[in-house]
Amino acid sequence: MKEIICRDEVEAIAGSPTEYPILPLLLVILNEFHRQNISYCYWKSSRRVHLVLAGEGDLDLLVAREDQHRVQSILLQRGCKLFPSVAGRDHPSILSFLGYDEPSGRLIHLHLHLRLVVGERLLKNYHIPWEDAVLARSVRHNAFPIRILDPVSEALLLVIRSCLELRRLDPITLRNWAATTHKFMLDREALATRVDPGMLHDSATELIGKDVADTLVKAFYGEQALEDQARLRRRVQKHFAAYRSYNAVEFRLRSVGRAILWLWGGLNKRFLHLPRPWSRRAPGGGCVVAMIGIDGSGKSTAVAAMRAWLGTEIDTMPIYFGTGDGRPSLLLWPLKLIVPALTRALKTKPRGASHGKVTAQAPGLVYGGLLTVWALVVAREKRIKLVAARRAASRGLVVLADRYPQDEILGFNDGPLLTRLTGAPPWLRRFEASAYALARRLPPDLVIKLRVLPETGARREPDMDRAVIVDRVAAMDRLTFAGARVVCIDAEQPLTDVIGEVKHEIWRQL
Repeated sequence: MKEIICRDEVEAIAGSPTEYPILPLLLVILNEFHRQNISYCYWKSSRRVHLVLAGEGDLDLLVAREDQHRVQSILLQRGCKLFPSVAGRDHPSILSFLGYDEPSGRLIHLHLHLRLVVGERLLKNYHIPWEDAVLARSVRHNAFPIRILDPVSEALLLVIRSCLELRRLDPITLRNWAATTHKFMLDREALATRVDPGMLHDSATELIGKDVADTLVKAFYGEQALEDQARLRRRVQKHFAAYRSYNAVEFRLRSVGRAILWLWGGLNKRFLHLPRPWSRRAPGGGCVVAMIGIDGSGKSTAVAAMRAWLGTEIDTMPIYFGTGDGRPSLLLWPLKLIVPALTRALKTKPRGASHGKVTAQAPGLVYGGLLTVWALVVAREKRIKLVAARRAASRGLVVLADRYPQDEILGFNDGPLLTRLTGAPPWLRRFEASAYALARRLPPDLVIKLRVLPETGARREPDMDRAVIVDRVAAMDRLTFAGARVVCIDAEQPLTDVIGEVKHEIWRQL
């Protein structure tokens, strides 16, 4: 049995305290690999391995095919989950697992490579058939509990990857061209002092042939940048042509198609927020997560934090079901433009309003007419968003909803508005009620109630009527959202603790 290194020993070896400590979840997983004698190694830059183990990058592990199922079992037992890519963006021999390291609050991304597949970021087209040799030559890192490439294999793969990956036709690489080429340059400089030219030549001759080996060694130790080695690139591409997944024409057509999808995904993620997946789906389908609470409880802050946490790895879709400061739809946007003027014109507000100076009077004719128009538009918007949220979840997205429509408690948060008006026609009431009935038919999968004291709500929302705050805090416990898993979180805690609990519940839901 191989030695298992504990966290304290790692920090002692690497220099305590380390600037980038190993994430506990990764430490547990790697120790289990060693305990079960898994044949694997981290096959990217050893210069950045400390950053990867601290969660600052993806962990790319080459795993022997005969050990792949044991590795997957280990990851699943440790709470990691398999997240498939959209439209087969991952190569069939690459599996993507995500794990949640609760102590740090980080998501970790593990790529299991059953084959050495390299190429452009959007479509890896070349198989380098050296898996057995690379794994046999891998070594234990001298400071961290992980197996890595031996320096000669790392240098050889670095040059091969530069020939097959540094292409300006790849939009992702082109977008980050300076940073990517700089990274390759630093990796080469770090390896050049550790690799003997003769050993590199012998290894290259064994794996790729003497003619290419001569050119490769000269390129590695030469002054010319790796991305400018045109002659070597042609020879490497010719040598590995037989190991391509697609010929040149089909590869370029598929690359263009994936580039279009990549651009569309970026637009959708930033601006459109349509219920369409673009990168990585949630396993077993998506889910709708609703953050609810009184005004000032931190719903919008929690949704923004979850988007930042999940959005880099999983397709997420934000939805705002309120009518306040969140992003309105085109349907509601014109009315929101005139609300400030109306608010200034109406010095006081009738019974049922929540903000401003509220009186005990029932809504008058003018206010009632304006409220009717507002209520109908809001109901229509909520119906559209409810359908979009459920479609997004069905397609594998994680929907993060700020508020959620309900009709369990009339006159409460996100409930029907026409209940305030005694003279509203029945058919208008039915139209509005149908949207909230749809919310009952399409409940969220997870409801997170953010609880605060009335004093906290009054401090955070000074324009809100104090009596309304007290009533809503008391009513929050009575909301059940039948069909949803409901979790209550004390939002009086420090923000980091609140966010940590929200992350825990969402990860449990995925």
